[in-house]
Amino acid sequence: MPGGLRVYAIGDPHGCAERLAALHERIAEHAAAEPVERILLVHLGDYVDRGPDSAGVLDLLRAPPVRGAALVNLAGNHEQMMLAALDPQAEEEVIAFWLDNGGGPTLESYGADPRDLRSWRAVPQRDLDFLARLKPSFAIGGYFFAHAGVRPDVPLDRQDAMDLAWIREPFLSWRGPLEAVVVHGHTPSEGPEILPHRIGLDTGAVFGGPLTCAVLEEDRVGFIFG
Repeated sequence: MPGGLRVYAIGDPHGCAERLAALHERIAEHAAAEPVERILLVHLGDYVDRGPDSAGVLDLLRAPPVRGAALVNLAGNHEQMMLAALDPQAEEEVIAFWLDNGGGPTLESYGADPRDLRSWRAVPQRDLDFLARLKPSFAIGGYFFAHAGVRPDVPLDRQDAMDLAWIREPFLSWRGPLEAVVVHGHTPSEGPEILPHRIGLDTGAVFGGPLTCAVLEEDRVGFIFG
């Protein structure tokens, strides 16, 4: 990582707004206790679905918890599913797929009834616009940030947006070199996964695990848990 820069990267919140708010507070405390010239906060996607307060999570993503920090919000596969299902032209299969993957609690967080399509208008356009603007990936220093990972045999600047949000294999079992260390979420594990070519940060917060933030500075990696 370039000198004077610290990156905080957070794995999948999945509607756990209270836990994300608490983790943001811990990040702010860490930044205050250990000042650095520049701070970047990266959220790795999967903000919605399964957990109780997806609407609250999206509210938390609009401003960084550390004054003066830059903010990057990436798109996860659950954001892609939500946008596709809430498209006025969405087919029944697309809607059913989203609901089968945790879309119901997201709708309920807006006061909508998953069984009543007319009530889905409760999801505000500003949130749909916010989701549509999410980045598929981000690179800085020797790191490449994406929700799910990358296709190992494709250059990082030519990755497909669907792979970046959905891929598991052959990425997870890959043991060869990559152009950069990939920081990702998407696939839950009991704790952070640290390999020479990737760092996995989805520790299953919505399933009872911690919500994990990696702290990347120079050649060091640390963690804050919420």
